[in-house]
Amino acid sequence: MNAEPNIFSDHPKPTEEQLKQGIEVHDERFRSLVGETAEIRHHWKGAEWSEGAVYLPFENVVVWSDIPNNRMLQYDPETGQTTVFREPSNYTNGNTTDREGKMVTATHLTHCISRTELDGSVTVLVDRYQGKRLNSPNDVVVKSDGAIWFTDPPYGIISNREGEKRNSELEGNFVYRFDPDSKELTIVANDLDRPNGLTFSPDESLLYVSDTGEPKNMVVFDVNDDGASLGDKRLFVKLSPGASDGFRCDVQGNVWTSAGDGVQCFSPEGELLGKILIPETRCANCCFGGPDRKTLYVAGDTSLYSIDLDIKGATNIS
Repeated sequence: MNAEPNIFSDHPKPTEEQLKQGIEVHDERFRSLVGETAEIRHHWKGAEWSEGAVYLPFENVVVWSDIPNNRMLQYDPETGQTTVFREPSNYTNGNTTDREGKMVTATHLTHCISRTELDGSVTVLVDRYQGKRLNSPNDVVVKSDGAIWFTDPPYGIISNREGEKRNSELEGNFVYRFDPDSKELTIVANDLDRPNGLTFSPDESLLYVSDTGEPKNMVVFDVNDDGASLGDKRLFVKLSPGASDGFRCDVQGNVWTSAGDGVQCFSPEGELLGKILIPETRCANCCFGGPDRKTLYVAGDTSLYSIDLDIKGATNIS
């Protein structure tokens, strides 16, 4: 049975401009990425705020978070059904997979990074820094060495809409690296206002991080030779409309990021290549999926969309 829709009565209505759907080519290189027959598909509508889409390769399903409804949803491309994956979810946000294909999740209410085991049980990996509760982990990515990198802005503690309102126990909003072997949690970036989405370049020499505080932009860090710390930071893009929330790289290093009008694709040099316009008020996140990793799944406000591409997504699964 499909999941029951639950869009709140005060949910913003999209404008005529926001209802546009299609593909915009801003650079001829984009045509080789989307192909000539690419079609945007709409799979399900009924979330209050879709976030954190992740493709689980062994199950061949897409899981994503419906944060205000305190649930996670699952789309099965073989049956076309969307069902409830977990409810309550403790207001989960971002999701990714580790090297074994297990889902790793950032959770607001329990201020933790957790892992869903193959038997369905949930293991809390880390929830405190130097004895203090994390704010509300937002997005997460796993490096090829197994280390878990995540952002920790306050969105789950500034109101009860996406968690539980409380004061922060920390002195800022940081980007962290967690070593699952040593259990060591370290701050790798402390100079962003509200760090949000993050992902590595395919060769892991760069870490992209969006800041949805002030100023709203996406920056890129050099990853130091030790693979565990960050070097120089510089502006990557300041996109419009909206802000970059969640994003992933393809195998060529292009960055596919959410935006106010859907998904925007940027070259490694920060050049806008093209857009996938999604008919929603805003878009939160995207991920690559399918057995060939050529399907881009898009968590767009109330819905889940997908589009088949001619480029593979980068992956960390061994």
